[in-house]
Amino acid sequence: MLESVEKQMRECLAELNDASVMKLFEKLPKGKRLRAKLILKIANNHPDAVLLAAIVELIHAASLLHDDVIDDALTRRGADSLNALYGNKSAIMFGDILYSQGFAKLTSLPDRVAQTVSKAVALLSLGELEDVELSKSFNKDRSKYEKMIYHKTASLIEASAKAAAILAKKPEENFALYGKNLGLAFQIVDDILDITQDSKTLGKPAMHDFKEGKTTLPYLYMYEAVNSEDKERLISYFGKDLTQDEISWIRQKMDETKALDKAISDAKRLGNEAIKAIKSLEVQGLDDVVRQMIERDF
Repeated sequence: MLESVEKQMRECLAELNDASVMKLFEKLPKGKRLRAKLILKIANNHPDAVLLAAIVELIHAASLLHDDVIDDALTRRGADSLNALYGNKSAIMFGDILYSQGFAKLTSLPDRVAQTVSKAVALLSLGELEDVELSKSFNKDRSKYEKMIYHKTASLIEASAKAAAILAKKPEENFALYGKNLGLAFQIVDDILDITQDSKTLGKPAMHDFKEGKTTLPYLYMYEAVNSEDKERLISYFGKDLTQDEISWIRQKMDETKALDKAISDAKRLGNEAIKAIKSLEVQGLDDVVRQMIERDF
């Protein structure tokens, strides 16, 4: 079924009849297609499920293009990012094309489906803005981090699950809660892997998030647990290229304070809450999506 989503995405863009657009689309890394998988599992045989999945993936791809420009990212999933290949202007405008064509197709779906997705895109953009603001200095407030990752990541996953449930006439609030908790857990896991995995596995430099001004959950837990001298030392490393000694110190303190363990525990709790929300609804494979995402080698 994911092949049908890829085909639908391509057909949506082919309607623009522009070779440059299709060339840029072919360069986009495909990723996990998590949002599409959820929609197909929840709405399964509904005739609009593939179109909805394609629309959401176009919107998600647009957000990643803009995100890479904001972060000056030169790679995406181990490959050259589009802004690295073609420049920021092309990446931004292609992102706008993906957004616009996604919304054009969204208007053909039932009103409540379109409203659910479009509201999430506004929240996603708000999350991007919050992320930029938080990157200006070391963030010590866990609630600001949680709000930002809900907007930036979880809101579109929540909307994907809810919109699919609306299509399929299934209990939408249960699926929305599933998607929200899955999205929060998904982002926390990504933040953990930025610290624990090597550059080759990540497809980007290790601890790149901290250099880019992202005070993610493990850093917040570490900051809360260390003494005042170590707090100042951690803050002094914020937003800079780290030496190997500095990376080793951060990892040592993460171990001592069990910051990573606490973050992993949060991700697992959210994953379990996602599974609980849809436990009685007998939709095949949704619990496996959660487990595959969270049960990794950290």
